[in-house]
Amino acid sequence: MFLPWCSCLYFALLLCSFQLGLANNNLQKYGKGYDPYRKTLPNRSLLVDKSGHGNFSSIQSAIDSIPSENKNWVCIHIRAGTYREKVKIPYNKPYIILKGEGKRRTKIVWDDHFSTAQSPTFASLADNIVVRSIAFCGKTPITFPHNNSPRLPAVAAMITGDRTAFYKCGFAGVQDTLWDEAGRHYFKRCTIQGAVDFIFGSGQSIYEGCSIQVLEGGFITAQGRTNPNDANGFVFKGCNVFGNSPVYLGRPWRGYSRVLFYKSNFSNIVDPKGWNAWDFVGHENHIAFAEYGNFGPGADTSRRVSWANKLSPQTLEELTSMSFINAEKWIQKQPV
Repeated sequence: MFLPWCSCLYFALLLCSFQLGLANNNLQKYGKGYDPYRKTLPNRSLLVDKSGHGNFSSIQSAIDSIPSENKNWVCIHIRAGTYREKVKIPYNKPYIILKGEGKRRTKIVWDDHFSTAQSPTFASLADNIVVRSIAFCGKTPITFPHNNSPRLPAVAAMITGDRTAFYKCGFAGVQDTLWDEAGRHYFKRCTIQGAVDFIFGSGQSIYEGCSIQVLEGGFITAQGRTNPNDANGFVFKGCNVFGNSPVYLGRPWRGYSRVLFYKSNFSNIVDPKGWNAWDFVGHENHIAFAEYGNFGPGADTSRRVSWANKLSPQTLEELTSMSFINAEKWIQKQPV
């Protein structure tokens, strides 16, 4: 138990960079006895090792051991290896940390493609979840259909809980790779692979410093905002878009879809038009697709669709600051 506990302790202390200002303020407020890290340490630590040298040999069995309506952070350290299982965090098991040993070393793999809703390799339904250094694979090996046969959705991960963060994780698939379905989410330095609508859903999310790898021509995003009063949308901030085939930045899954690419690097695979209206031709004025400050050979906007948005400085600030996902109120409290 010593090694996983130390690993999770180190994991928790990484949050220092987020908390220094908060800690200094609280130190002045509460005095020298105040411990700025007292709420960031996990209450329990579990070890998953597929070889049988941990508390559990499967990830799901470790999650199942956590009581419903859990109120304290539990760190599940997952040793390197390929875990062939479907993993689900139910809605009534919040405050879980899943920590692997690197997205190239700790992998969760499944190959279910009966339907989008039924296929996710990893499903996170609870609030307050932190995931680090794990790869989720929706279909392996990744292959493409032949003889004009249709692609099948194979979701690598579905996230519906609020206040969820992923750090240095991988999401691999072809169609519908990452189902960012609902809630406020933060993705930092993750790699997301796919071809068609491979980041989709109605989440309110920031993707910061992520690698967006296009495996075959299609669409990166299919965002699902349903009305102009919805707060949700996808913001890609300082990301890297690259791959093998021409791709659109997005198409609307719902009528008020909202996506922003901000100060990101575009390789020459980005289609000059940039965006596609899909089933909402004639209603483009409801769609909020925008780019700002991007660079690279694919960032030239001179041939973009005429209905792409030009955002005001105030709107750009609102969407690109952490307040878009109210992260000041929850990400500082995460034991990461």
